[in-house]
Amino acid sequence: MFRFNETFLTTDADVETLVFDWGVVRMLSEEKVTGSKSVSFGHVLLNPGKGHERHNHPDADEIIYFIKGEGMQMLDDGEPVHCTGGECCWIPRGVYHSTINSGGGVLELVVAYMPAGAEQILRTLPGVRIVPAGQPV
Repeated sequence: MFRFNETFLTTDADVETLVFDWGVVRMLSEEKVTGSKSVSFGHVLLNPGKGHERHNHPDADEIIYFIKGEGMQMLDDGEPVHCTGGECCWIPRGVYHSTINSGGGVLELVVAYMPAGAEQILRTLPGVRIVPAGQPV
């Protein structure tokens, strides 16, 4: 991690990796990394055919940006929406949602939570393995 005055530059290698059976999450900006309380930002890789369970964030909006791959985005009880690289999904606070990799390769995403803090629940989920920064996954 590089620090320029009050600005931070982070990479995947600078932060811990949260490993799940469905993929990995690396929070590149959150309070414990950069001190940010207004927004957190992470890099997510979902394995083919996998995704996270339906959930919501009662106190935070979430933005999911699809970098590459294909996925199905579910919002509340509506029909799943097909998403692919270059598309962005805004999820207002309190809305139930899930993201499933529907393609043949890894689905690569970035996520942001406003305000920061909603990402902390990931560390408490059953089956999570937390790999320290710089360690092999």
